[in-house]
Formats: sequence, structure tokens, C-alpha cells
Amino acid sequence: MQHDPVLHSKTLGADLRALRKARGLTLQDIADRLGRSVGWVSQIERDLSEPSITDLRHIAKLFDVPVSLLFGTPQAAAEEAGYVVRAGARRPIGSGDSGLVEELLSPDLSDDFEVVHSTFQPHSRIGEVVTRPTQEVGYLLSGKLDLIISDRRFTLTPGDSFRIKAEPFEWINPYDDPAVAIWVIAPPVY
Repeated sequence: MQHDPVLHSKTLGADLRALRKARGLTLQDIADRLGRSVGWVSQIERDLSEPSITDLRHIAKLFDVPVSLLFGTPQAAAEEAGYVVRAGARRPIGSGDSGLVEELLSPDLSDDFEVVHSTFQPHSRIGEVVTRPTQEVGYLLSGKLDLIISDRRFTLTPGDSFRIKAEPFEWINPYDDPAVAIWVIAPPVY
């Protein structure tokens, strides 16, 4: 079986470690679920080995993240790497299927939180109620967005902020304009 190495950012290992820890999984858990050795998973997390495209697809499926998240971003200037994310170098996250376009504003997933730029397309709605073991805070930059948290509906306008603490929530943009928010999630889920 031949594996084609994939070019990825130098943060792939750190991102995988952060995803694993955020989900409370051990190296052994990941190895078992992928049918690989603990050593192989450890080498990927330490950026000592590059997974194949097929491996990346399996890893993305395991963590329920888009495979595009694992491909990394354009290289940042050496003095900016890990500190600055330029507007044209944001990593797209999520599938966009429900009308939500997300970009990672954090340099990687190795922090205790992640910061996401979210654009909710007009007349879009999340497909299901979401409950995750996180604390989330958001700030609406533009547009209007309806947010339902624990069966309470709120209409947000620019300048409004919100918090979700491991509660069921969903979002709806029934309006004619996109809504744009900055969303902070701890621990990282993407």
C-alpha cells in the first residue's frame, strides 16, 4: 500500500493533539479507532511523520471535522507564524452546507480556545440542535441573527454578544443580509 505524503502546515501535529485532548481521547483510543499503532499517531502529533491523504480523511472523519482543516494554510512569514493570521491565509472550517461559512482566526488549535470568523448566509439555518461540552462567546459584527439557546430565542444585531455554556443551541438567519460574527469556543472543537 503506497501512501502519498501531504503538504500541511507545521501545526498539523499540534492541531491533532488539541482535537484529541478536547475530546478526552488517548493516543491508544485514536490508534485503535484508526487501526494504527500508538507510535504512528504519536509521530503524526509530533510532526515527525506525514499522513497520507487517505489517513487525513480517516482522521477528519474520526474527529468529525472537514478534511480541509487538516491541510493547513499558506505559510506565514517566519516572524508571524504562530502569532498572526493574515486575512487571506485563514483556514476554512466546517462544510458550509447549512449556509455557514467559517474561518479559523486562531493560528492553530493548540490553545485552550479557538476563535472563528462566522458568516451566516441569508435565509440559512443550522440543520440540527447542537449541544457540545464547551463554553462559547460570540460577538455579532454585522447583519441580524436569531439564536435559540435552551429553547429561548434571541435576535442579535450588530454589537450584541452572547454566551453558551454546554447548552443546546441553534442559529437561524431568516433575514435578507448575511450575518457576521466572531465566535470564541473553549475547548477547541474544530
